[in-house]
Parts: sequence; structure tokens; C-alpha cells
Amino acid sequence: MKYANEVIHVLKHTLQLNNIQLKSNTLLLGNLPELDSMAIVSVITALEENFDIIVDDEDISAEHFQSVSSLAALIEDKLNAA
Repeated sequence: MKYANEVIHVLKHTLQLNNIQLKSNTLLLGNLPELDSMAIVSVITALEENFDIIVDDEDISAEHFQSVSSLAALIEDKLNAA
């Protein structure tokens, strides 16, 4: 996945996951206790700033936050649409 490493960096920094190994196939929702509803808002903000994109409310779904690769796919879609 093209943006997986950058997404991993944002997730680790935003959620302070210093000792947790993340890969592109790492499951997020339901797997990372740090990723609660408030953390999702912080992650979205960090992704918007890092990639200079806008994540619309309709883009915020469990499907997009299922794994690192699904989140990276959302970023790629946003960048391709810009």
C-alpha cells in the first residue's frame, strides 16, 4: 500500500504507540484500545495535516478504520481526487 508507512507514522505519533508494531495489515478498530472515538478525531486531524487533505464526515466509517491498509487507501483516494 502506497501510503501505509506514512499512515503508520501518524498513528504511532498521534496515539503514542511507541512499543506497538504496526504493519499494513494491522487491524485497528477493536484491536487497538487506544483507538477510541476521541482518538479517531485526533487521527483524522493529524492525517489531514500530514497529507494536506480534507476528510469529509461521510468518509469516517468503520470500513476505513478497519486496518492500516484501509486507512492508507482512503488517503490515496483523497490525494488522487485532489
